[in-house]
Amino acid sequence: MTPTPPATAHRTKLQADRRRLSLAFAANVAMFLVGLVGWHIAQSTALLGDALDMLADASGYAIAWLAVGGSAGRQRAAARWNGAMLMALGVALFVEVAHRWFAGAEPSGPWIAVFAALSLAVNGLVLRLLSGYRHSREPHLRATWIDTRADVLVNVGVLVSGLLVALTGARAVDLVAGAVLGVFVIHEGWEIWEGDDDDDDDADPHARSNESRESP
Repeated sequence: MTPTPPATAHRTKLQADRRRLSLAFAANVAMFLVGLVGWHIAQSTALLGDALDMLADASGYAIAWLAVGGSAGRQRAAARWNGAMLMALGVALFVEVAHRWFAGAEPSGPWIAVFAALSLAVNGLVLRLLSGYRHSREPHLRATWIDTRADVLVNVGVLVSGLLVALTGARAVDLVAGAVLGVFVIHEGWEIWEGDDDDDDDADPHARSNESRESP
């Protein structure tokens, strides 16, 4: 069998990466819209956080798609965009939790659980789709896996909070869940940002060596 030329193999990989990211983007845009409906019906800060997380990830997948096959600088910029979007989302969640606290909205536990379970199913499929990027040396691709892993954990948390609200009727559970999710997604965003810094350090060891020799 004739071996596949490196150029052909590289082109095939790029096409596969773009196809996976396109599917992940479409799934997250659809679930963002579904999540907004859920937020309106259930009056839940946790579901709003879930929906905004979907939007942030969709944006991240789109930026990663543009970075496929691009320079290392463009790939690092894509990873940092993902991290920044997640941290901004966490801050927005805290604002919504404060608003709901003073507005006194009553979340619907059963509806929260229904929409969270749907999101969990979709994100589980996306995580499986992107599983090959878990240990990728390309920062923009690894960032998409980290984002999706965060989504799955967020979905589990929202599902549990919905069940607790349904069982106890306590709206504080939803507010606490929203605040905890805010902290979590900020942490995930920072992990991506710090991981990109590590990539910068690892990418050019010769530069660091030259700097050390030039230093007095």
